[in-house]
Amino acid sequence: MSSVPVAVVTGSNKGIGFAIVQALCKQFPGDVYLTARDPGRGQEAVAKLQKEGLHPFFHQLDIDDLQSIRALRDFLKEKYGGLNVLINNAGIAFKVHDTAPFAVQAEVTMKTNFFGTRNVCNELLPLVKPYGKVVNVSSMVSSSALKGCSKELQQKFRSNTITEDELVELMTKFVEDTKKSVHEKEGWPNTAYGVSKIGVTVLSRIQARMLNEKRKGDHILLNACCPGWVRTDMAGPKAPKSPEEGAETPVYLALLPSDADGPHGQFLSDKTVQTW
Repeated sequence: MSSVPVAVVTGSNKGIGFAIVQALCKQFPGDVYLTARDPGRGQEAVAKLQKEGLHPFFHQLDIDDLQSIRALRDFLKEKYGGLNVLINNAGIAFKVHDTAPFAVQAEVTMKTNFFGTRNVCNELLPLVKPYGKVVNVSSMVSSSALKGCSKELQQKFRSNTITEDELVELMTKFVEDTKKSVHEKEGWPNTAYGVSKIGVTVLSRIQARMLNEKRKGDHILLNACCPGWVRTDMAGPKAPKSPEEGAETPVYLALLPSDADGPHGQFLSDKTVQTW
């Protein structure tokens, strides 16, 4: 079993994820895994970084597929005895002009961005070694979407005692409400991506709380962050930030020094803790 530290970045064959792998290859003192659903695209991305003199490794990962997540889990357990850095970057967003019905967009977006991310966490968080770092890539859209929620929903999402089960129930309810075309009446904002990212931000707060309760002495730091509006296939060419700039906050959180006692359970943008 290798004693080399290991970092994994989900959804990293392009965009912000790719830029995160690139930065970690230069700064992280261990093995860095680029992951992608499609092995061909993943290997292509690895080859691109190798041309720059960097040495990432590749592992297939589709966060919508539990078997794929578990295959990665078993590989990490066997080869490294765990994991030091996990960056949950994989996510999807429908284009503004997409003609798919809102209920379909809600279901598909929620499945990947919230439930897929949650499944990765459920399988991989137990492997995170003491002094490990976990970064869930969320979005400032989660903040604006939160403001667009009813007072009652805002209260629930800001609660310091909300459980994971309660959060799952709320995310499921959103999708069900869109199918019945009652989501606005029920106090939801009109953004599937935004609500899915509320889920990611709140999930991060819950996970950090659980780490405090169950693994206090392990000094694991877990946070959510917004990379900013970045020029990617997802956000389009007009965004102000380059992927490298978008990678800055996730990489900063992944490389916090081992004696750092925070941030933990926070939501950051531009390396700064934001009020939730």
